[in-house]
Amino acid sequence: MPINDAIRAAAPRPGDHTSRPEKKNYAERLSNEVAKVVALRLRDLGVAECQPGFEGGKERQFAGGIGAKKVDVSFATETAGLVLGISIKSISFPDPRTKNYSKNLTNRRGDLLAEATTLHQRFPYAVLGGLFLFDIGASLDGTDRRPGTVTRAHEIFEAFTNRDSRSNAVEKYEHIGIVVYKASDPIGYEYFDVGAAAPSSLDSFLLHLLERVAERNSDHYRFDGKKLEQIR
Repeated sequence: MPINDAIRAAAPRPGDHTSRPEKKNYAERLSNEVAKVVALRLRDLGVAECQPGFEGGKERQFAGGIGAKKVDVSFATETAGLVLGISIKSISFPDPRTKNYSKNLTNRRGDLLAEATTLHQRFPYAVLGGLFLFDIGASLDGTDRRPGTVTRAHEIFEAFTNRDSRSNAVEKYEHIGIVVYKASDPIGYEYFDVGAAAPSSLDSFLLHLLERVAERNSDHYRFDGKKLEQIR
């Protein structure tokens, strides 16, 4: 999957000491570009109506149980409503005072849980994925006194992943993954399932979600291990 292309398209990454608006704009560009390539890959995997389109466009808004929520990557139908949604979050810059990346981690976790809660309340059968991007510095900021930010993210997100039933807690995601990326040359990234020490393919994240889509919508879809197929 061309996540590297998304990182490249979001460039330039501002320096660590640039203004907050510049950093915010970069975070939005990065999320938008990653959303486009994730949606493109999902269309390759059988989700023909997945949004956003590669030409652009931002997240779609859905009515939720406690208010409307915008979803970065989504697949919805008139009969089922939201079928699949992926929320994309990022922490790309260290805190100027502490020099580590963990300051906003609790807030970002709160954002993820609020989205899952309100969407699952309205759409209990919806399959939700959380994809969290960290600048590579967040994997290198640990000390003798505290774990690195990425390590901590694995620990706190593990309680909210792998929702395997529509009756499970609404604040959980069907799957959460972590991307550690490098925006400077050579551009690159690694994907990790939350709680896993070894990297894996980002496709595994998407295929896990598509398997759940088929389980929750067995009258309409089947999953063969490689692709989602619509039952005609």
